[in-house]
Amino acid sequence: MPDYESVIGLEVHAQLLTKSKMFCSCAASYGDLPGTNVCPVCLGHPGSLPVVNGSAVDMAGCLAAALNCRIHSKSLFARKNYFYPDLPKGYQVSQYESPLAEGGWLTIESGNANKRVGITRVHLEEDAGKSLHEGFRDSSDHTYIDFNRAGVPLIEIVSEPDLRLPEEAYLYLVRLKQILTYLGICSGKMEEGSLRCDVNVSLRPRGSVEMGEKVEIKNLNSFRNAEAALQFEIARQSSLLESGGEIKPETRLYDAEGRRTILMRTKEEADDYRYFPEPDLPPLVLSDEQIQTMCASVPELPHEKKSRYVEEWKLTEKEADILTDDHRLAVYFEQTAAACGDPRTACHWILTEVLSVLKESASGSENFAVGPSALGDLLRRLQEGTVSGKLAKDIFSRMIETGRDAGYFVETMGMVQISSEEELRPIVEKVVTGHPKEAEAFRNGKSKLFGYFVGCVMKETGGKANPKVATRLLHQELKGK
Repeated sequence: MPDYESVIGLEVHAQLLTKSKMFCSCAASYGDLPGTNVCPVCLGHPGSLPVVNGSAVDMAGCLAAALNCRIHSKSLFARKNYFYPDLPKGYQVSQYESPLAEGGWLTIESGNANKRVGITRVHLEEDAGKSLHEGFRDSSDHTYIDFNRAGVPLIEIVSEPDLRLPEEAYLYLVRLKQILTYLGICSGKMEEGSLRCDVNVSLRPRGSVEMGEKVEIKNLNSFRNAEAALQFEIARQSSLLESGGEIKPETRLYDAEGRRTILMRTKEEADDYRYFPEPDLPPLVLSDEQIQTMCASVPELPHEKKSRYVEEWKLTEKEADILTDDHRLAVYFEQTAAACGDPRTACHWILTEVLSVLKESASGSENFAVGPSALGDLLRRLQEGTVSGKLAKDIFSRMIETGRDAGYFVETMGMVQISSEEELRPIVEKVVTGHPKEAEAFRNGKSKLFGYFVGCVMKETGGKANPKVATRLLHQELKGK
């Protein structure tokens, strides 16, 4: 697009990991039998009164602090009025003119530089119910409604229109999800609807500061789909403008199978929702002490962990990126490093042995059969020379299969490295004398055969021979005769 520049802003809805809903005591859990987690409050029955969930406020404040936002001591709830079958009240309680927090930012790594993306606002609201379009015998003719999700607490995070490329939007979403999961306030599981994204995109002539007409793409169910939807929409708008057409403000959906956006409806404005102050809820007032507590509750974030791993533990940028991508993996790594006393060894084993098993089993590190203390114990024995690298891998596999720790295999089953020269020397002599042709060929200059003899010693000892000791004894035996 030589003549146009894309302007992208994102609206992300994150479902909070509270036990109860935003304004009532109904469970906010996922996957329960439809229609079981409901009450007069979340269904909007006359006479029922909402009460703000304090845990949801704390979580939203913590996120606002992590995103460098200004947390307001006073914010207001409003009613957002619209009709949809899964909205039992006929309105959604949200925050509009006076949100919880404003004016923050997060940083993404775009190309070889860091880019700061502004955060317009962070506010609280309740979720709508869920329309079920499939899974029933008469789904071709009927849509079912599950109100369990109605009233579940959400945070909406609205970015400034600072993004210019679909790839930057993807990086922004990845970073925001990392922060949410590091804070422990959202599962980030898009397949369960706990993280949902709407994107806004417009085009303008390069060099212009005025915004073009904005098109919104709603309810994208993956970060890659968000990136692909933006790529298509930018190309669609560019082609339309170049042919003399006009961009109309509208809301579109993304067809992942056809890899295209399709018209949903013309764009609604804020006035269309007839926002007005929620009459049943007083202003949300936070003391200075509460705001300070929210700021102090922010843990070490992924980019901070990455810097520490590189600077203090001398990991590479790539290694630190992989380990900090998932908060659970970062915790597993740090606990393993503490248990074995060597971050470098812990890093190597997790990135090779542990991740290969996790990829095959599709299980998370928090459910991994070998806990960090157990893995750290095995790695400590490896560093001490009690077990060899080959034995350690064998023990590791058995630990996964049985759930036993390394001590059982080392102390009970005798899976210990043989480092004694007295014990290894007769084995080395047996191997060399048992392969006279290979020994003669080695002495005549075929040095590559040395690895063959090392392999034979390992096979003879069941992988228990100390490689350094075996190598020294083999050199002595082969060169001495």
